[in-house]
Amino acid sequence: MTDRLATMRAMAARQPGNALVRFGLANELLKANLLDEAATELQAYLASYDDEGNGWLRYADTLTALGRHAEARAAAAKGIDAATRYGHGSMVQEFEERYGG
Repeated sequence: MTDRLATMRAMAARQPGNALVRFGLANELLKANLLDEAATELQAYLASYDDEGNGWLRYADTLTALGRHAEARAAAAKGIDAATRYGHGSMVQEFEERYGG
Protein backbone atom coordinates (compact mmCIF):
# COMPACT_ATOMS: atom_id res chain seq x y z
CA MET A 1 0.00 0.00 0.00
CA THR A 2 1.30 3.42 -0.91
CA ASP A 3 1.81 6.11 1.71
CA ARG A 4 -0.77 8.26 -0.07
CA LEU A 5 -3.34 5.46 0.03
CA ALA A 6 -2.68 4.86 3.72
CA THR A 7 -3.04 8.59 4.38
CA MET A 8 -6.32 8.76 2.47
CA ARG A 9 -7.68 5.71 4.30
CA ALA A 10 -6.85 7.35 7.63
CA MET A 11 -8.47 10.63 6.56
CA ALA A 12 -11.63 8.80 5.44
CA ALA A 13 -11.78 6.94 8.75
CA ARG A 14 -11.55 10.25 10.64
CA GLN A 15 -13.97 12.08 8.31
CA PRO A 16 -16.42 9.49 6.94
CA GLY A 17 -18.95 12.17 6.02
CA ASN A 18 -16.50 14.23 3.96
CA ALA A 19 -17.41 13.52 0.34
CA LEU A 20 -14.24 15.02 -1.09
CA VAL A 21 -12.06 12.84 1.12
CA ARG A 22 -14.04 9.83 -0.14
CA PHE A 23 -13.37 10.95 -3.71
CA GLY A 24 -9.67 11.30 -2.98
CA LEU A 25 -9.59 7.84 -1.43
CA ALA A 26 -11.42 6.41 -4.44
CA ASN A 27 -8.81 7.91 -6.76
CA GLU A 28 -5.97 6.39 -4.76
CA LEU A 29 -7.75 3.03 -4.77
CA LEU A 30 -8.08 3.26 -8.55
CA LYS A 31 -4.34 3.93 -8.85
CA ALA A 32 -3.74 0.79 -6.76
CA ASN A 33 -6.20 -1.16 -8.98
CA LEU A 34 -8.43 -1.92 -5.98
CA LEU A 35 -11.55 -1.64 -8.10
CA ASP A 36 -14.19 -3.12 -5.80
CA GLU A 37 -13.22 -0.81 -2.97
CA ALA A 38 -12.91 2.15 -5.35
CA ALA A 39 -16.44 1.50 -6.63
CA THR A 40 -17.75 1.49 -3.06
CA GLU A 41 -16.02 4.79 -2.27
CA LEU A 42 -17.17 6.40 -5.52
CA GLN A 43 -20.73 5.30 -4.81
CA ALA A 44 -20.56 6.85 -1.33
CA TYR A 45 -19.09 10.06 -2.75
CA LEU A 46 -21.77 10.33 -5.44
CA ALA A 47 -24.55 9.68 -2.93
CA SER A 48 -23.52 12.70 -0.89
CA TYR A 49 -22.04 15.20 -3.36
CA ASP A 50 -23.40 17.05 -6.40
CA ASP A 51 -20.69 15.87 -8.79
CA GLU A 52 -20.30 17.74 -12.09
CA GLY A 53 -19.59 14.59 -14.12
CA ASN A 54 -16.00 13.53 -13.45
CA GLY A 55 -16.91 11.28 -10.52
CA TRP A 56 -19.69 9.69 -12.54
CA LEU A 57 -17.26 8.96 -15.38
CA ARG A 58 -14.76 7.37 -13.00
CA TYR A 59 -17.57 5.34 -11.42
CA ALA A 60 -18.91 4.19 -14.80
CA ASP A 61 -15.40 3.24 -15.95
CA THR A 62 -14.77 1.34 -12.72
CA LEU A 63 -18.06 -0.54 -13.00
CA THR A 64 -17.21 -1.41 -16.60
CA ALA A 65 -13.83 -2.76 -15.53
CA LEU A 66 -15.63 -4.90 -12.95
CA GLY A 67 -17.97 -6.27 -15.63
CA ARG A 68 -21.01 -4.49 -14.17
CA HIS A 69 -22.12 -3.07 -17.51
CA ALA A 70 -25.77 -2.27 -16.77
CA GLU A 71 -24.74 -0.33 -13.65
CA ALA A 72 -22.04 1.44 -15.67
CA ARG A 73 -24.59 2.59 -18.25
CA ALA A 74 -26.87 3.86 -15.48
CA ALA A 75 -23.94 5.77 -13.91
CA ALA A 76 -23.04 7.19 -17.33
CA ALA A 77 -26.61 8.43 -17.79
CA LYS A 78 -26.43 10.23 -14.44
CA GLY A 79 -23.04 11.62 -15.44
CA ILE A 80 -24.45 12.97 -18.70
CA ASP A 81 -27.23 14.66 -16.73
CA ALA A 82 -24.73 16.19 -14.31
CA ALA A 83 -22.31 17.33 -17.01
CA THR A 84 -25.19 18.84 -18.98
CA ARG A 85 -26.51 20.63 -15.89
CA TYR A 86 -23.06 22.18 -15.31
CA GLY A 87 -22.45 23.05 -18.97
CA HIS A 88 -19.58 20.59 -19.51
CA GLY A 89 -20.22 19.80 -23.17
CA SER A 90 -16.89 18.08 -23.74
CA MET A 91 -17.57 15.75 -20.83
CA VAL A 92 -21.02 14.93 -22.23
CA GLN A 93 -19.30 14.06 -25.49
CA GLU A 94 -16.81 11.83 -23.64
CA PHE A 95 -19.65 9.96 -21.93
CA GLU A 96 -21.45 9.53 -25.23
CA GLU A 97 -18.31 8.22 -26.95
CA ARG A 98 -17.74 5.64 -24.22
CA TYR A 99 -21.29 4.68 -23.30
CA GLY A 100 -23.59 5.90 -26.06
CA GLY A 101 -26.06 8.70 -25.74
